[in-house]
Amino acid sequence: MDDNQLLRYSRHILLPQIGIEGQEKLLGAHVLIVGAGGLGSPAALYLAAAGVGTITLCDGDSVDLTNLQRQIAHFTHSLGNNKAQSAQHTLAAINPEIRVIAIPHRIEGAELDLRVSQADAVLDASDNFATRHAVNRACVAHKKPLVSGAAIRFDGQISTFDLRDPASPCYHCLFPEAGGGEEDRCSTMGVFAPLVGIIGSMQAAETLKILAHIGQPLNGRLLLLDGLQMEWRSIRLKKDPACPVCG
Repeated sequence: MDDNQLLRYSRHILLPQIGIEGQEKLLGAHVLIVGAGGLGSPAALYLAAAGVGTITLCDGDSVDLTNLQRQIAHFTHSLGNNKAQSAQHTLAAINPEIRVIAIPHRIEGAELDLRVSQADAVLDASDNFATRHAVNRACVAHKKPLVSGAAIRFDGQISTFDLRDPASPCYHCLFPEAGGGEEDRCSTMGVFAPLVGIIGSMQAAETLKILAHIGQPLNGRLLLLDGLQMEWRSIRLKKDPACPVCG
């Protein structure tokens, strides 16, 4: 690290759990973020500020006026722009030393497989089960740690699925793909603005812990937040031996 980097990341370096060695791991890391909306915005901002060397942002949607209530990587002048490219400009303003790759379309199939294989960690900030399950399958196939978050109304959840640990469950173990049921969307159900900031920031924290090899990640645990009462619940997760994805 040069003198400017030592100064920029000094508050991380002062932490004995991170130090210069841990910060250098962050600088050399590559994170894939799927979704640049409510969850992806705060997660990407903190990962960029923390000095994650390469961030790939994927989102095929455009910035809409209804997004600005909570999607803090975008601004009024960003209306109509692609979300991945809009967030790319914001991250560059925060930390011009890192590399931000914007993928202005939904990634799937072979491209998703390739992007996951190139990343050190994957952060799922998408808003639909089809994408979440596709990302999970790719992470299981390449044994990449997956940090998954969700938020709707006043309720949030976050967990980490790290298949580098043979005992770890995957996202499919928790939410089977054939489970059916209706999907809740912010566009119809609403979402409390700071809720996505809380969950997205925690996704960034879990990702940084994984990259720097510090602390105890949420692998095997699901945290549930009731934002109205501001109460957390922690649920232990177990691998499903019959899971068709990781079992």
